[in-house]
Amino acid sequence: MAIIEVDGVRKAYAGRPAVDGVSFTVEEGEIFGILGPNGAGKTTTVECVEGLRVPDSGTVRVAGLDPVADHDRVTLLLGAQLQESELQPKITVGEALELYSAFYPDPADWRALAERLGLHTKLTTRFGRLSGGQKQRLSIALALVGSPRVVVLDELTTGLDPRARRDTWELIEEVRDSGVTVLLVTHFMEEAQRLCDRIAVIDKGRLAALDTPSGLIAKAGSSTVISFTPSQPLDDELTGLPGAASCESRNGRIVINGTDETVNAVISLLARLRITAHQLRVSEATLDDAFLDLTEHSGPAAGHELTERGV
Repeated sequence: MAIIEVDGVRKAYAGRPAVDGVSFTVEEGEIFGILGPNGAGKTTTVECVEGLRVPDSGTVRVAGLDPVADHDRVTLLLGAQLQESELQPKITVGEALELYSAFYPDPADWRALAERLGLHTKLTTRFGRLSGGQKQRLSIALALVGSPRVVVLDELTTGLDPRARRDTWELIEEVRDSGVTVLLVTHFMEEAQRLCDRIAVIDKGRLAALDTPSGLIAKAGSSTVISFTPSQPLDDELTGLPGAASCESRNGRIVINGTDETVNAVISLLARLRITAHQLRVSEATLDDAFLDLTEHSGPAAGHELTERGV
């Protein structure tokens, strides 16, 4: 059963479309991810779901309600952790949870919530003295204190170290397992592949693809990644490899997205030309590879991250 329905949503700023006809549904109880390169329209799309922005056209429904016209009722159903959200540095964890719980007619037990999220020993600690991971745990707690059916997490793990990020992933899975639907906006490919049941890829304001992580990888047309550094240049010889979806050189290292057939062709080519492949690696394609294929490299990538601010 769909708890979120987005149908043909369009939103422009100064005549420039940020979201252009995006449609998708989110099923109750799933973790639904939204991915996209810089300026793709991810945050604008989510803000339309939250009722923070009014679409120029199209419709959004949360549990059958209009987030703008029925904003007060939707607020009781939807909890949100906004991108780069902060609290007053001197407020304590306990004070913040007690304050936010007062906003709702039937809030969750905030002390039990603090215990569940590992914040019970930090109730008297001021927000300004929390670590990055602790702040994110508090963000999740504040989003859940109203006992929502849906929680929106926007770039939740940005700035966290790897251990804190993985701890946060486990918390998100626990939230989903408790019956809460999660709408997750992230620029970490590994995070999306680990957590999401389905993912909407938004590129240039449009929906580029919508599927499970494994389905997106399959749609990208390459199931295998071959990488190596040749003992001598290989340029023209690599054109037209069977099954190859893409081939590029990264500082002298060749990276080919293809199939098992491509692997065999590369090995045969290297043997025929008597070229040594240093540090030859063959691995399964990841969501990162699929994302680059699906968005045609339209966004700036830095490692496995893509950043977006305000669009």
